[in-house]
Amino acid sequence: MAAEEMEDQDLIEGVDEDGNKVLLEVVRYFFYNGEEYVVLGDAQQGDECGCHCDECDHNHADDDDEETVNLYIMKVVPSADEEDTEEFVPVEDEDLLGKLIEVVQTDFEKEAELEDEE
Repeated sequence: MAAEEMEDQDLIEGVDEDGNKVLLEVVRYFFYNGEEYVVLGDAQQGDECGCHCDECDHNHADDDDEETVNLYIMKVVPSADEEDTEEFVPVEDEDLLGKLIEVVQTDFEKEAELEDEE
């Protein structure tokens, strides 16, 4: 990924359930029932194959067409500490999370259909 593309990404650093630092990219914000949510994905660093080299010797012919991407849906909550900042809070309600996943999947499918038409 080119340096200018990395600068255009909206990246955040978080901590996973094991206490490890993770770098996540904001994929999109969306609203559901008047509440704001965010879709986060694993940040893509380095080149597309993930080997982080300048000249890749990686055999891309062996790569799967579909790359597994981890996505996370979090509720956006304005920070009480500072203006113009926000916190991302996990969605605890399993039923709500299921509905949010459906909304996001539908959005991604519509986006893919529009791209296919172009």
